[in-house]
Amino acid sequence: MANTAQSKKRARQSEGRYAVNKARRSRIRTFLRKVEEALASGQQDAAALALKNAQPELARGVSKGILHKNTVARKISRLASRVKAIATAA
Repeated sequence: MANTAQSKKRARQSEGRYAVNKARRSRIRTFLRKVEEALASGQQDAAALALKNAQPELARGVSKGILHKNTVARKISRLASRVKAIATAA
C-alpha cells in the first residue's frame, strides 16, 4: 500500500491513466472489429472504408503508447492485404 504522499499521488495517477488507456484500447478494438465484420460480409467498399477509418485510430494508439508501432504496422498491412484480396476475388 502507498505510504508517502508521492506514492499515493502516483497511485492516483496510475488509476487515471489505466482508465484512459482502457477506453482508448476499447475504441481501437471497436474499429478493428468493424473492419473484420466488413471483411466477413465480403463487401469490399465497406471493408476499405472501415480500414480507412481504423488507420488513424491505430496510429493514435501508437502515439499514445498503447500499442507498439510494429504491431500496428503489421495489423494494417495484413488487413489491407485482406481488403485487396476481396477486390481481386470479386
